[in-house]
Amino acid sequence: MPKVTASRSPARRRPRIVAVSNQKGGEGKTTTAVNLAASLAAAERRVLLVDLDPQGNASSAVGYPRGQVDKGTYELMLGAAPLKAVVHPTELPTLQVVPASADLTGAEIELVGVHGRESVLRAALERAEAELDWDFVILDCPPSLGLLTLNALVATDTVLIPMQAKYFSLEGLGALTGTIERVRAALNPRLAIEGIVFCMFDRRTNLAQQVVAEVRQHFADKVFATAIPPNVRLSESPSHGKPVLLYDIESKGARAYLDLAQELLSRIEARPDA
Repeated sequence: MPKVTASRSPARRRPRIVAVSNQKGGEGKTTTAVNLAASLAAAERRVLLVDLDPQGNASSAVGYPRGQVDKGTYELMLGAAPLKAVVHPTELPTLQVVPASADLTGAEIELVGVHGRESVLRAALERAEAELDWDFVILDCPPSLGLLTLNALVATDTVLIPMQAKYFSLEGLGALTGTIERVRAALNPRLAIEGIVFCMFDRRTNLAQQVVAEVRQHFADKVFATAIPPNVRLSESPSHGKPVLLYDIESKGARAYLDLAQELLSRIEARPDA
């Protein structure tokens, strides 16, 4: 598939950068990053999905299985390639991706000796500012707090937190919000929480309702009204290299992510700085 290059008018506003992050694995992070990005693209927003997870699941979910790309996030962050050389198209005309190349696995170690190692992604995006012809840049973070996640938090405007309505997920949420506070204080003063979305949410259970109530008590309007239900189509679609809306747009999972995208857009457009 051919590479995609983008041009940007000087008058165009910079894209909104959203990191999809949770330090705890299995919370629906990559599923949310991929399908929210696709749903925003379906809403006629131009979206760039950046895969920062060495597992490369977001890349394979939009048609780029592990090992099929020579240049991606690793080369962008280490300065081996400019942004325009690592952006790839997807089946959705308004969705592009910077996939995780095989070398991203070693990036955590290699970045240790790099000056300003926590800011290399931000620097790479700033160098390519004239090419950022997108409305949204969605960063899919690893399920851990390492240099890759730290780079995402330094580069982003806001963090969207997917989580399950379970007790251990509450502990993970507390750890992540503590990390966000520290990064805001030391490295990225504009960093804020975009919102919390419940994934694989079964509203019939008492535990789920209790967890939602507790999160709402602490985060109030940061909790999205849209929740993502358990859905077989959501689980199947990555094996076909497609977001769920291209795999089965009538599925509950596809409809839920389309609703989440609309809720996110409504929130952003209601803000004074929109």
